[in-house]
Amino acid sequence: MAPQEAHILIVDDDTSLREFLEIFLSKDGYQVVTAGDGEEALNLLERLPVDLVLADIRMPKLDGISFLRELRRKGLHLPVIMITAYASLDSAVEAKREGAFDYVSKPFKLEDLRNLIRKALDRHVKEQTTPLGETDFLGIIGHSPAMRRIFEMLPRVAEAPSNVLITGESGTGKELIARAIHQLSPRRDKPFVVVNCGGIPPNLLESELFGYVKGAFTGATKDKPGLFLQAHEGTIFLDEVGELPPELQVKLLRVVQEKTIMPLGSTQEIQVDVRIISATNRDLEAEVLAGNFREDLFYRLNVISLVLPPLRERKEDIPILVDHFLRKYAAKMGKKIEGISDFALKALMEYDFPGNVRELENIIERSVALESGPLILPESLTLCNRRPKEKKKDGFEVELPEEGLNLEDFLAQIEVSLLKQALARTHGNKTEAAKLLGLNFRSFRYRLAKYGLS
Repeated sequence: MAPQEAHILIVDDDTSLREFLEIFLSKDGYQVVTAGDGEEALNLLERLPVDLVLADIRMPKLDGISFLRELRRKGLHLPVIMITAYASLDSAVEAKREGAFDYVSKPFKLEDLRNLIRKALDRHVKEQTTPLGETDFLGIIGHSPAMRRIFEMLPRVAEAPSNVLITGESGTGKELIARAIHQLSPRRDKPFVVVNCGGIPPNLLESELFGYVKGAFTGATKDKPGLFLQAHEGTIFLDEVGELPPELQVKLLRVVQEKTIMPLGSTQEIQVDVRIISATNRDLEAEVLAGNFREDLFYRLNVISLVLPPLRERKEDIPILVDHFLRKYAAKMGKKIEGISDFALKALMEYDFPGNVRELENIIERSVALESGPLILPESLTLCNRRPKEKKKDGFEVELPEEGLNLEDFLAQIEVSLLKQALARTHGNKTEAAKLLGLNFRSFRYRLAKYGLS
């Protein structure tokens, strides 16, 4: 996009900086408008055409991050470059997570800002020629028909007050979808609390969810509010909800039905107003039929259902995901990587991605770290070679040594070996490792503790 065709909005409460940037960019040929805060900027965006926004993170009335969220909620997918005098990783990560194109910290070099603006505008033009762009709803990337259907549903799902169940394989982006629902909903200015139901030991999960009062148990020296209370008036995201033990399923059902919680050690119920979004990579209907998950709780949580497709079923999204992760990690590592070779991209397109988008991101991050040239080449890719093994009809046979053996020790060695292999294959994720071995999480943790592997 030529400068004379581009309209830039500068949002900053620092009058001198705002005026300086207006003069600087006007000399470059851009059409420039300015606003002193986020609210004024939103009003201008309703009346004026804008192609790019420069916004300060720290502003009165509506700060830069809140302004960015409001832009996305209104469906305005303009490139936004954040400006901050508080150069920190937290602000950069927050801005990126909310969909900012990039950020600069004061003092910045004008030539760097000039190049960043050109890059952002070029990408904006490219996105406008691609249906739905490549990034929608706070960093969720895709333009395949499957993802388009998800994107079309999200605003309607967000406006409804009903509970939502998101299902899909590990690595498909269930938490990203949950965050998008929250940030598009009327509760967006209230807390969004994440609970990993499979990552908290069952004996601690109840107190984490519902809190406890002083004296409830040894070590409870003061009251502690639970995660449900922390999410009051907002959204709670129950990830891996299928991992909940039966006794907690009963208590969660009461919360869903009665909208009240009872902290451990208390006799007083506390009213809570929380929207529940759950997620699982399990087939919960099958778990209900098997008696592992309460049917009444399933129907309470599954009022609105969203099913996320695995990456192998939306392979047309792979090129734009690769491009996104390349830019992300090249910038993070300060490397000049221009793209990916045709042969490397072909290898990715032919791969099934058992770990889905999370695995693709991991592959690209590792490739960027290892690559020394301007292109990602096939040899920089590390793909998991999972070939189906021939099934043995009669299991496997072990020959008994002539001198005999200690059966208990022998079986323990096999069990330890398989436990270690499962942990290695899942990069230490105990929930996924347990599934590889056909164990529930508690049985897996017991075996780890038994052999001193926890």
